[in-house]
Order: sequence, then structure tokens, then C-alpha cells
Amino acid sequence: MVQRLEQQCRNCESNVGFTQSDDDGYFYCDNCSERDMDIIATGLDEEQLNIRYSKGCNTSRRANPVEPTVPTIDFENNNSISYEEYYSEIRSRYLNGLQFMIQLQCRALVDKFNVSPLIIGLVGPLWLRFVASTRITSDEWADQTFQDSESQIQGKILHCLFEYEMYFSLFIFPIRVSGEEDNESSHPGDRYGSEPINIHRKRIIYVWYRSLKSAIPISLSLAISFLVCHLAREPITPSDISNWTLEGKIPYFSAFLEIENKFSPRSNACPILASCMFRPIKAVSSQKLESMAADVARRIRLQLPPVNFHAVASRYLRQLSLPIEELLPLACRICEWSNPPELYLSANELRIPTRGCVVSIVIVAIRVLYGINGYGMWESSLSNKNPNSELMQILEAKYNETDDMQQEYSSDLPSYLDYCKDVVFPGLRPSYKDPEKLKLLKIENELLDELWEFYQNNKDIKKQIDKNKTRVEDYSYGDQDSARENRASKDLAIKRMKMDMEDNKFCYIPPRSNVKRKDYIHYARKREDVYVYAVHADYYVLLRSCAKVAQVETRIMHIAVLALERRLQWMEKRADSSLRMKFNLNDTCGFCNSESATDDDRMDLSI
Repeated sequence: MVQRLEQQCRNCESNVGFTQSDDDGYFYCDNCSERDMDIIATGLDEEQLNIRYSKGCNTSRRANPVEPTVPTIDFENNNSISYEEYYSEIRSRYLNGLQFMIQLQCRALVDKFNVSPLIIGLVGPLWLRFVASTRITSDEWADQTFQDSESQIQGKILHCLFEYEMYFSLFIFPIRVSGEEDNESSHPGDRYGSEPINIHRKRIIYVWYRSLKSAIPISLSLAISFLVCHLAREPITPSDISNWTLEGKIPYFSAFLEIENKFSPRSNACPILASCMFRPIKAVSSQKLESMAADVARRIRLQLPPVNFHAVASRYLRQLSLPIEELLPLACRICEWSNPPELYLSANELRIPTRGCVVSIVIVAIRVLYGINGYGMWESSLSNKNPNSELMQILEAKYNETDDMQQEYSSDLPSYLDYCKDVVFPGLRPSYKDPEKLKLLKIENELLDELWEFYQNNKDIKKQIDKNKTRVEDYSYGDQDSARENRASKDLAIKRMKMDMEDNKFCYIPPRSNVKRKDYIHYARKREDVYVYAVHADYYVLLRSCAKVAQVETRIMHIAVLALERRLQWMEKRADSSLRMKFNLNDTCGFCNSESATDDDRMDLSI
């Protein structure tokens, strides 16, 4: 009987070879355990097994789309674990793990960012209501998922998902959690034992796991944590949650380590490791986070309030170092009068984010209070001839300060390496145990030690070079400040402003001259190859600084301002037309007419 075949694996491209499984007779790669779809065994005599290659051959049994098979499994060789115990354990571990992850996130928000402890009491009922809305706790969930996996179309989808996960595990994360020992056989038949499998030879425990992950993805934990902050009226934005997650201040990427400590890595009925079940593979954008939170509220029929405008606007004004006492009352009046729908969470991922709407109101308030309407305030600030040039300098300084801000983990190489170790790749180590590969690993570690020693010996030289460079830059900036009065320096600053505006699809407009009427100017956009926004420099300086603080793209921020201005303009016209409306009492009904009101007997009530 042929039990081994020397051939390169198409999945992991290794030359380790293939071994035939005694359980199902198929050939599996000894490196990645992937079944080769092009190798089949023919003939019934096991002593004279003929191997042939059949490209594109489908070795799985076809499912009957009309009559799905009923899952009947023999568990005698697997400690008599029943069918119900399998799916109950998988479902219980997944839901308990996600619930524990949400609790860790809420506790971190309270302890590290001074969020109200009220969110800890709110998150429990909200989480339970959402789990109930998914119907995964019903008795029919496991059987229905099993039957769906055996349909032909569903089988193809699961096979594509399996191929994607194998590619990701082999080429994106070719590492294993420390402490995980692979003492099992390399043959899938020996490794799976008598676990339930469908007619496509797929392990049903992974089918159930993918069903759970599709109904409640891991990223939903962040959405629920943000949603309870929104319900508690906290000035926490989706960008805050996203940033704190990337920085490792909120348990997300490394939460599976704490889940392992609490629930154990795996069990007999749920052999999926916690590192596989609860480790995210990518970050969640702030826009996606906001739409997911709104979708959760919609599914549990929870009516949401708008964002806490007063708290969020106060925070942004404080970050911009602008006078809150003067600007916040005006911004609140604009908000109460216009009441834009963008202040409410929306499941539409393409809509303007709520923080963008808040900042657009702040921008309009600043423009009204300081008269930023294209009068050349920024150009005058280059020569300090405008009394409001202090405002332009503050906005530019805040923009540069925010632009130069860097995360703590990017300050130096050791901090970044610690960040990768604790946040990006927590608890991971190489997975291979082959002696030759371990020898290569030893050589690699020695090379890393040499490079690290070289870095330590030369980092002082780099600091000295950076220090000398800073002195040169300070000297050049000093020359520029001293020469800013001349025309050449001003032209250079305007040229740089034009280049910056063009990079963001904006067009520079010179300051207004011979202004006969000082009013609020409304900007428009023109269509060339793409939409180009023509604005004045003083408005652009305000716009980009506010957009940077709110972590919104400058063009999106401008679109939010235009939408708010159109809404305000429409409301002003409606109010003006209502105030100018004149009533003619002669055209009113008989009840309003004074003559008919005194003579009720002459009122005609006939039909």
C-alpha cells in the first residue's frame, strides 16, 4: 500500500511530501495538512493502490439539495461526546469569550479614560438583547447550519473560506501561540477522530464557528463598547475607540490571552484554540465602528439620542485652544436651531460621521464670530497687520502640532518592538519544530542580536546628527521669520499654501477686494476631472485644523460644512417668508370673520 508521495504542495509550496490518511484514504500535506484535490486513489485492493492525477477532480460527495442529510455520528472513539455537546460547547465558549472581551473593554474605558461607570451597568442588557436578536441560541440553529453547509452552493462558499483561512494562517501569520503543543498526528483522520463532518468533508465544528463569527463578529465588541458610551452621553467618538485599540489601551488584539487564562485554551468538545477564535486579523475603522453601533441599535429596536454636542464641541474647542466661553453658546444655538440629522448615528457607512457634523457647526460659529469670509485674514497674518492674525497663527500652530504628534510606540525602536510584541503579535512564537528549521532560527536570532548591538552602538551618532540638523533648521527658520516682511517670503508662503490646497483637491482664491457688502460667503464646488473646491486661504486654514483635530478628511469636512450651510440657508428663507406673510381676513373662514362671528343664525350649515 502506497502511504507517502513526494510532491510539492501547491498550498504551502513545501517539498515535505504527502501522507495518506488511514481514516479516509486521501493524501494530506505533512507541513500544512491540506488535502491535495488533484491526487486520488483508485482501485479497491489496498495492497495495490494505484495513484493517478486528475486536475480539477472533485473528490467530495455531492449533496442532495432536496433531501439534506441528518447528522448521525458515532462518538464511541471520542469519549462519547454527543452532537449536542459539540455545538453547545462551541456556542457557549464563543459567546462567553466575547462577553468577557466586552467587559474588559468597558473596564478599560472606565479605569483609563474616566468614562462613567454607568456603561458597565448598561452593557449587560444591551449585549443580551443583541444575542437574542441573532437567533443563534435557538434549538434549530445547529441543525440548520449543518444542513446549509451541505447544500452545493454553501459547500463552495465554505471551501473558499477554508482556502482563505489556510492562506492567511500560512503566509500572513505563520506563527503559533506560545505554549501550544502539537502532539497530534499529522493525518487529519487521526487528528479529527470522530468529529461530525458534512458530505463535503468539512468539520462541522468549524462550520458552527464560522456561523457564530458571521452572526457576531469579534469587531462587534468594540461597536457595543462605543454604543454604551454613546448612551451614557460620554464625549467618546469612534475614532477614539479605534485609536485606543491600535495603541493597545483597550483590550482587543491581545484580549484572547486573558480569555485563555479565564476559560482555558480549548476543550474536548471545542478543540478550536482561543487564539484562533478570539484573535482579530485586522483593525476596525472609525466609520465602520459607527455604522456597526447604529446597526446594533436598529436590530434591538433601541431608539438612540443624538451625540452629546455640548461635551464633544467643548472638547474640540479645548484642543484647538479657542475661547470656549465665546464660541460654545453660539455653536449650541446653531445646533438647537438647525438640529441636523447627521448628529444621530447611522448604519450607512458612507454618510458623514457624527463628529464631522459637530465640527461643521463649530466651524460655522467661528466664521460668524471672527468674520472669516475671504477678507485676506491669513495673508495679513504673514505680516501681522490684521488684529485677528493671532487666530490664524493659533490654528496653524495647532495643525502643525497635531501633524507632528506621533504615537508613543513610534518614538523609538525599542518602544515599537515592545508594541509589536505586546499588541500586534502577543504571545506568539515560530511554529515549526523541524531540526533544520530550528537551526535556521538559531542563526536568525544570532543575526538579530548582531543587528541590535549595531543599533545600540550607533543610535548616539544618530541623535547627534538629528541635533545638528535641528540647529540648522532653527537657523533657517529664524532667517525666514526675520525676512517675512519682504514680498518674496510672503509669495513663498502663498505658493506653499496653494500646493497644500491642490494636494487636497482645493483651489486657492485670492482675498476679496473692494468689498461693498460684508456678509457670510457661501462656497461652491466645480467639476473638472474631479470635484475641485475653490475657497479662500483663511477658511482653508480653519477647515484643515478642525478636520485634523476631528480626524476627518479635509474634503469630507468641507462637504459637511456645505451641507450645514445649505440647511441653515433654507431655514432662514422659510423663517423670512413666514415673517413677511400677510393675512387677509376677508379671505378667511366664517368663524374668523367678525361679521359672521356675531350672527351665528345666518351661518349656512347645509351640505
